Amino acid sequence: MRTAPDRRAFLRTGGLAALALSAQSPPALALSAQSTPALGATGVTGRSATGAASGPRPADWRALADGLAGKVIRPGDASYDSARRLFNPTFDAVRPAGVAYCANPSDVAECVGFARRLNVPLAVRSGGHSYAGWSTGTGLVLDVSRMSKVSHSAGRARVGAGAKLIDVYDRLAASGVSIPAGTCATVGVSGLALGGGIGVVSRKYGLTCDVMESVQLVTAAGQLLTCDANQNADLYWASRGGGGGNLGVAVSFEFRTHPAREVTVFFLHWPWSKAVRALRAWEAWGPSAPDAMWSGMHLSRDGGMDVQVVGLYLGGRAGCERLLDRLADAAGSPSSSYVRQTSYRQAMLTMAGCGSLSVTQCHLGGSLPGQTRGGRLSRDTFTAKSHMAYRPLSEAGARALIAQVARPGQHTVLLDALGGAVARVRPDATAFPHRAARYSVQYYAHRAGAAGWARTAHAAMRPHFGDHAYVNYIDPELGGWRAAYYGANATRLAQIKAARDPGRLFRVPQGI
Repeated sequence: MRTAPDRRAFLRTGGLAALALSAQSPPALALSAQSTPALGATGVTGRSATGAASGPRPADWRALADGLAGKVIRPGDASYDSARRLFNPTFDAVRPAGVAYCANPSDVAECVGFARRLNVPLAVRSGGHSYAGWSTGTGLVLDVSRMSKVSHSAGRARVGAGAKLIDVYDRLAASGVSIPAGTCATVGVSGLALGGGIGVVSRKYGLTCDVMESVQLVTAAGQLLTCDANQNADLYWASRGGGGGNLGVAVSFEFRTHPAREVTVFFLHWPWSKAVRALRAWEAWGPSAPDAMWSGMHLSRDGGMDVQVVGLYLGGRAGCERLLDRLADAAGSPSSSYVRQTSYRQAMLTMAGCGSLSVTQCHLGGSLPGQTRGGRLSRDTFTAKSHMAYRPLSEAGARALIAQVARPGQHTVLLDALGGAVARVRPDATAFPHRAARYSVQYYAHRAGAAGWARTAHAAMRPHFGDHAYVNYIDPELGGWRAAYYGANATRLAQIKAARDPGRLFRVPQGI
């Protein structure tokens, strides 16, 4: 047994896919995550529908600021350089014309009206983790992070769209409950839920969108709508996996909760020489395990070659170890293991890479939007792509994946088990279509050469995984993205978009 490792180097998974997407670019435009200058050329230009000249004057910006309970930050303000940044430093060159920290839904409606009247490109930001940088732009960044209240009553959690995942877990734990969500501590709940929401208890309790019972949206017309199964049901359906930045600005959610009891977390390692065997063993075991068992496999070349299976079991240590023995029988005995029973709250800290930190410390520090005094987490430069695996790899496929990881660089392939409760929902019941997928695949690379490795690895594995992808790991280079993200649900999403936002105020390069 060994001490639990720092998880932040590896858990750049579902939670990071928590996307607060912007609305600044026409759908035909595809931007590389490494091509930040192109962001400056995007957005709505020309004249408005009423014929008014585009572009706000200084007086317009002052009027917007005066009309908000929150705050507008403009170039030249002392806090501008902090306010404009995202989690990924790749996009630090982007300079918005303004950043509005909205305090309530009325502020959001005011910003939406401002963008509509004056043809200002609009980007919506919750946690600022958009893989493509689409939670910023050259116009107005509408930031919902101040709307972060979390409360619980009668089995339901009401969560502000700007709440960070670690705060959702912490505040709900005080009531002995939780919701299924991602692992990255500083991701905003909004982007995660709108794109689906893969997490460490999804096999038992479903995706984040599966427990979403209602969402409040500010539409392109500036209306605040409650969307659930009985009212605005089209928007409710689309908000459960259709991705952020498409149909409105989410301001709050109501989620069904589950009990947050003690759980068991584990970390197992194998030598690289056993990588193919361990991969094929995990593929057969992880997606087929009892619902209470979630696991992910990380194949990493980041300072060394590593094969790791991480996971969380909704039960005691003895039951967890019995299930892990089945994996070891097929994969061979791990070279090291860590298995520990702990509180639900502490397990979420551990999965976020904050096992030795407090909740306060498990936030971004430094000069960043949404930073917390005492936060110790830092930003990360990365590029990522994804697949959704609908069938196990062949021997040749497994060897191909291991060969891609072995290439020089600093990168990790992360596989997160699905199945269980996720698979028991019809593909058309929500906008998230990948109910038959066995696991998600993320090609995660950082620092020099990141984009090249991710691009090559993704292309090499396409013959084995096919063309399915996860919208929360949004990929600006992805061809055929509508079918890859949404499958057969793409047509219905497009119909809802045409009916609810005919003027396409909310635009992202890969927008429905």
